[in-house]
Parts: sequence; structure tokens; C-alpha cells
Amino acid sequence: MKVYIDVQDKRWYKYKIDFQKIVYTLDSGVYKDSEVSIVLTNDAEIHRINRTYRNVDKPTNVLSFELGDDVLLGDIYISLDTVMREANEAHISIPEHTAHMVVHGVLHLMGYDHINDDDAIVMEAKEVAALKKLKIKNPYVDDMPCVNDTCCPGGKIFSWLYRLQVRENSWVQYALYALFAGVASFGFAPFYQWWWTLVGVAGAYWLTVRNENIGGFWSALLRVAPFGAVYAISMFWWTLHSIYVVPELAAQYAIWTVPGVIGLGVAGVFIFSWPFVAISRVKTSGAGRVFLFAAVWTLVLWLREWVFTGFPWNPIANITMQIPALANSMSLWGALGLTFIIVGMVAAIVELMRNKRNCKNWCAFIIFLLLLCVGFFAGYKNISLAGVGVNDSHVMVRIVQPGISQSQKATHNREEALRRAEENLKRLYDLANVPGDYDIVLFPETTYPLAVLPGDNIALSRALGVTTIFGANSFNDDGVFNSMVVSGGNGRIEHIYSKSHLVPFGEYRPLGILPAPINLARGVGPELISVNDFVFAPAICYEVIFSDSLIPDGAGRIDAIVNITNDNWFGNTPGTYQHLDMVRRYAIESGLPIIRANYSGISAFVLSDGNVISSLPIGASGVLDGYVWGAHQTPYRALGMNMWFIIILAFGALCAIMFAEHE
Repeated sequence: MKVYIDVQDKRWYKYKIDFQKIVYTLDSGVYKDSEVSIVLTNDAEIHRINRTYRNVDKPTNVLSFELGDDVLLGDIYISLDTVMREANEAHISIPEHTAHMVVHGVLHLMGYDHINDDDAIVMEAKEVAALKKLKIKNPYVDDMPCVNDTCCPGGKIFSWLYRLQVRENSWVQYALYALFAGVASFGFAPFYQWWWTLVGVAGAYWLTVRNENIGGFWSALLRVAPFGAVYAISMFWWTLHSIYVVPELAAQYAIWTVPGVIGLGVAGVFIFSWPFVAISRVKTSGAGRVFLFAAVWTLVLWLREWVFTGFPWNPIANITMQIPALANSMSLWGALGLTFIIVGMVAAIVELMRNKRNCKNWCAFIIFLLLLCVGFFAGYKNISLAGVGVNDSHVMVRIVQPGISQSQKATHNREEALRRAEENLKRLYDLANVPGDYDIVLFPETTYPLAVLPGDNIALSRALGVTTIFGANSFNDDGVFNSMVVSGGNGRIEHIYSKSHLVPFGEYRPLGILPAPINLARGVGPELISVNDFVFAPAICYEVIFSDSLIPDGAGRIDAIVNITNDNWFGNTPGTYQHLDMVRRYAIESGLPIIRANYSGISAFVLSDGNVISSLPIGASGVLDGYVWGAHQTPYRALGMNMWFIIILAFGALCAIMFAEHE
């Protein structure tokens, strides 16, 4: 086989590559009279050719154009720029990688391809055999430092992954993305297998960076789509449990179960895939990828606070709740900062395992390690501040947890509703009216079974003879609200706070047409309430999951947050436990203890270090007396979520630029 070389980029001359020798490794005599043209070019030219003839708007390493002739086999174009980048990433010489590109291109001219798995196996075997004759190692096996399985935590798992040959766009690749997503969901409550989340994210990261030649934006998105879809479904499937809680509603809304699962998956693709798409599309060094990945993951978390109604549930930071000192670093930089550090550390470890000889990779790892150390220091500081004032005098609060099912509360029959309302009022009174020394009785969200007007006199409060705080539907000319009502011991309503951050599909109809059992009006936003010189910020249900949602601008002294909620809809599913962890996260970020009354559990007193000092379990019926202490201003609350987001994003972007490769 004869080889004709056309050098279009003079930089190729400094590499003394014997192209004829490379091609001979593939010539078994069949092609002894054939001719191959090899054009040695650069990214600019191969980008133009790729766009013109393949409709792919990006440079690539090698392009083959078969002529369909037994003598004139065709032309091969090789870009020096891409070969240099890939050789650097693979830690091999440019001549070695060029040899692989030549072998790959000539095999295409001979009729071999890798469109499906069977053809790919045959073609790869031919490539490996030809390169072996040139004493070049198998390019499809990563040169991983941790081959001894013991050099780092999780070494056995990662060494297995690196030995595993996963072909691009094979079913194994997509299955692994889905598997890693499912594994990653087990780091959150109630499982708390935090190392599973780290392995899941690391595995998906490795799958993404192992091959950079994956096409355009949509190819990158579809490639990681299984991770985003399964991650969302694994974490949020419990939201669909609410369909079946009330029999009357189940009959009407069960048809939405399958569309709901599909919707969760599609939403997951367009939420959780972006960090992986970013590192697929941006050409940079391994260390640069680390900071890009962490920054984009943090950007996605911040956007989850704001896009549509917002749903920042389960930030990666929440997997640290069983590690108090680390979890309390959120008092410094919030869930945004801790998520940035965890995700960045995972990516840095993977890049180190890919190439531990790269100084930039070590620098990235050390930066995240130092940030972790700073976080531990801030965490210990916050824990100490949370203990201040434990022996002072405090307002005693009695939490009442009714513990009855949602179906016992709800009915669409008016007569039955009135009868049950009377029974529930008596039950609430009996539960609350047990001996004890308390100043306030706190009932959960939607406890009071009757609608409330501002001028009403509340018989339950009057009967108990103390200030009561309870959840009820209130109404005025603007509509019906989900409210927290404060009523004095004389029964007179002293304050009504109405929820402003409503739950889509549960409390209002998204876009005005999608299904929801009720369409509530919105409250005016955060405020402070003072009862018996006890100053608190009210929060109803999932308002407490939003970082800056509860404290009014310019607020002065605050003793606590009072959160009333009703997790009856989610029963004994992970969602109920995760909701409590979102409360604990807010307590750490804000430096404010939280008193939480839940209709069917988990009711709790939570200190400003996230420590649950007492609680009532799911399904229990009873009361819990207690008080809280240790309210303080945290750096995170002082600067606010948006300012910290700017700092974190700027830091991540700056480091990504600093560690980027400059050709």
C-alpha cells in the first residue's frame, strides 16, 4: 500500500512520523497496489471540512473519505491541534496518538466502522493489533494510577470502572449513567449513605470525560440524559404518593401517575445534566474541568431556587447531615458553597485518578481540601454559637401533632365535613389540654378545620386559655389563603400570616390549566411576629426550603423560625425525612433555631446547628414541650444567598480559567 502525504500545517514537520510503516501494519497483501492520501492539517481546516461534509460544527481528530475504489482507497485528514490536546489528556506522545489516528482512518477506508457494537468490537480489535505491532499500548484501556485497588478510598470500584471498556453510545454506557444516578440518590435522608452519592457523581463524571469526541450540544445532552432522568425520579418519586392519600382524589388524579413519572424524568434531564454537558462541550484541562463542573452544578442549584416556582430540594450539601462539623460549614457559605466543594472534590479525585502526575490536578485537589478544612473550622464555630443561652429563661412552646390521616381530614360531603370538623376540634383540644407548663400551643399547617376571617373569635384558643398558633385557610376579598393564625388566650385573632410560596399542583394550577385540587391566593411575603416577647419568622410548609425566603430585609432581633407543615401527603416516604433535613439546613444557614409542627410527623425542635433536640415520629399522635436557644447571625445570612452565589461562581470561573490549557 502506497502512502502519499500532504502537509498543510508546517508544525507537523517537527514530528518524525513514519506513516508508511504505520500503514504497513494493516496491509495483509490484499491492498498491496492500493493508495492512501493522508492530509496533515489543523483544527481550522478540519472544522471547515467537518461542517461542510458532515454537518458537524466542530473540529475533530481524524476524518476519512472513502472513494469506493480498490486502488484509490481515499483521503484521511488529521488535525494536529486536536491530536495534541488528546495526546496530552491521555498522557501519550503525539506520534503515538497520530499512529492511532492513521490506523483508525485507514480501517475506515477499508470498510470497517463502529456504528453498532458488533462492528465496533471488530474495528477496535484491528486497531489494537496494528498498534501492538508498533509497540503502542491499547488506546481503549485507560492508564489508571489506582490499579492496585487500595491507593485511595473507593479504589476497588474505580479501578473496576477504569478496566471496564464502555463503548460510546452503547447500552452499557446509558445503563451505567442510570445506575450511577440511582446510587447517588441514596446519600440523602433517610438512607444517609453519603459515600454512595460521591461514587454516583464520580462515576457519571468519569463516563463523561473518558471520551471528548461526542458531537454537538444535543449529543452531549442525550448522552447524559439517563443520569438526569433517573436522578430526579429516584429522589422525587415520593411527590406522586400524594395522589393516593385521599381516596376521592386518587380516583380523579391516578391517571396522572405515569405522566408524572415521565415529567419527573424529563425535568431531571433538563436540570441535572448541565454540569456534564458543560464539561463535554468546553475544551480545557482536567483541573479546569473540575472547577467548571463544580461551578455549573452550583449554578443549577441556584437556578432551582428561582426557575418557575423553584424547587431546591436535596442539594448535595444535605448528604453531610450525619457529619455535623461539615454540615455546619453551611453557616459560612450555605448549601451553595458546600455543594460546590463536595462536587469539586469528587471531580478533582477522578482527575487525579486519571493522571496523578499532573500538577494542575494536584493543585485543584489541594484547593478543595483547603476549603473543606476552612468549612470544618466554620462548622465547629457555628456549633459553639448554637449552644449559647441554653440556661436562660425561654418561652415554652407545646407542639401538638394530631397524627391522623389525610383521608380522615378531607371529604367532599358538606355534612360529613362539618361532623368531622367538630370531632377534630375536640380531638385537638384533648391532645393539647394535658398538664404542663407552656406559654404557646403550636398546631400544624391546616389543623383548624374551619375557614377563618380576620375578626373571628377562636373557640379552641379560648378553651385552652393560652396563645395558640395554628394553620388554617383564611379568606378575604383577594381570595383563599393557606395561613398561620395567631390567636390570644381570649380567642381574639392577633395576627394572620399567609403563605406566599405556594406548591404547584397542590396549591395552585401551574399555567392556570394543569391539575390541582385547589387554587389558593398568595401572601405578601416574609414578616416577623412577636408573641410574649418571643420574636419569630413564620414559615408554612416548604417555604422553609428556600434560603432567603423567611427573613424580612432589615430585620432586627429574631429568636427562632416557626414552621408549620403537613407532610401527610407523603406518608412514611423519603420525602418526609428529607423535608426535616431541609429545615435543619435552613437552621444552620440562618443561625436560627426552628420549631416545627407537622400534622403527622416529624415535629421537632431544631437548634441553629441543625441538631434535633426532640421530635415526634411519623404517625405518632401527641404533644412535645420544649424551647430553643442559640439564635445568632451567620456569615451566610449576613451576605445573603445571591451574594454568596456571585462569590462562588466568580471563584469557580476564575479557577477554571487559571487552570485551563493554553495552546
